[in-house]
Amino acid sequence: MTGDPLAIMGVWLRTVMPLTAIVGANIVTPRLNENMKPPALSYFIRGGTANPHIPPIPEPGFQFDCWGTDPIEARSIYIALYDALQGAQDTPVVVGLATYRLMSGIEEVQGQDIQPVNPHDYHRVLGLFRVTMEV
Repeated sequence: MTGDPLAIMGVWLRTVMPLTAIVGANIVTPRLNENMKPPALSYFIRGGTANPHIPPIPEPGFQFDCWGTDPIEARSIYIALYDALQGAQDTPVVVGLATYRLMSGIEEVQGQDIQPVNPHDYHRVLGLFRVTMEV
């Protein structure tokens, strides 16, 4: 691999207008910063696959945590993310001087509403996607 799938995903997420319309610049990896408040999106690679015969096309598995001040806001972030990833077909992503491609995004587990343990905690929808990239 020559490109960093985590960096490629971060650049691409910041170009998704329906998503940034909700979360603004609050797109971070791997977790929310201590002082960050929702709405926000955090993400990290939780595994995935790569074919040794086609090394520049890995399929990392991403976990996305959609954070909201209430369940509806958290779900709206997830819906914007879902729509964008399901529609990402052969999408160029420029990171520095290199151009990579987001070839597809497939939902592995449908968004799960995670209930806050304490009433003052934030609401979250967790989504798992397998993303095929050309790096």
